[in-house]
Amino acid sequence: MERPNFGGPPGDRAGGVDEFAAIGLLRARFEAAARVRHPDGPLPPPGDTWIGDDAAVVSIDAGSAGQAVPSGQAVPSGQAVPSGQAVLATDLVVEGVHFDLGFCSLDDVGYKALTVTVSDLAAMGAWPEYALVSVAGPPGTDFDRLGAGLAAAAAETGCVVVGGDLSQSPALVVSTAVLGLLRGGSGDGPLLRAGARAGDLLFVTGPLGGSAAGLRLLRSGGGATGSGGGATGESRSGLLRAYRRPAARLVEGETARHSGAGAAIDISDGLVADSRHLARASGVGIALDTLPVVDGGTREEALHGGEEYELLIATGDPDRLVRNFGAADLRPPLPIGICTDLAGQATLDGEPLPAGGWHHRF
Repeated sequence: MERPNFGGPPGDRAGGVDEFAAIGLLRARFEAAARVRHPDGPLPPPGDTWIGDDAAVVSIDAGSAGQAVPSGQAVPSGQAVPSGQAVLATDLVVEGVHFDLGFCSLDDVGYKALTVTVSDLAAMGAWPEYALVSVAGPPGTDFDRLGAGLAAAAAETGCVVVGGDLSQSPALVVSTAVLGLLRGGSGDGPLLRAGARAGDLLFVTGPLGGSAAGLRLLRSGGGATGSGGGATGESRSGLLRAYRRPAARLVEGETARHSGAGAAIDISDGLVADSRHLARASGVGIALDTLPVVDGGTREEALHGGEEYELLIATGDPDRLVRNFGAADLRPPLPIGICTDLAGQATLDGEPLPAGGWHHRF
């Protein structure tokens, strides 16, 4: 199984296109097409966030929405379109790339498929409301078991699955799209990658490396035998769950937003890669001085192991963040460093931050 989001930078692949180059090409296409609806002014419009963050933020205006109704048709009584901001995210998991059915069950796959998208909303400080689920799978796919995992994740997060699509495919692919809202705290905008400032302290919502360590145990047979990896029975169970059924840090993200945090990102590509994503978007440097490693994990897994779904948070008011996490009965956020005014520079303990993280190539 190819494991994205873990290990050093992937080797070169002849003729391949890097995923971020592909995103750039598609972004240009999509923004050009958006001129049909937004002929004047900047794109995205002020207040919106489109391609380039954990999720998209779009403004919904009841007046303009009503104008989009075809001529001669009115919005039915009682179905007025609300004004405000919606947060939209989508993700997918692919057999042989994101999961191996030798290491997890179909209900684990369903659970993870929804969680990874919900986690993108957590990084924005948003709360999931509704989801669409599309599944492409080979003959014999047990949709009841897959659906049980999806339903479990939906129930835990309060996200209601309202539709989707099914298709036949040689390999199992589960794609989820989630609509979320920014709850409470009038005036608190979404957490963006671009909101960090020099002097902001950096925190993570928990120790790192759990998912990668869980996969290591499974590959070595430690997940089944209860041995290996230097992990105790209790920590081993936590590592396996981190890989099979990760948690989306929704309360943590919302609490950070209400605590005046400037920026956040979920750690899906590994701390090294995602800290650089946040720093690049914000135009700051990063100086890390602490690396919290999960019990049973390794330093390498904490640096490069992705699919963590812990949040990396930048804030200029760390006391308020810590205080509000305590008031919400959350684990204390763990300080790991600071944002600097040396844009493009990333260090760990004063040394250059090692390269790492996953880039798909096409």
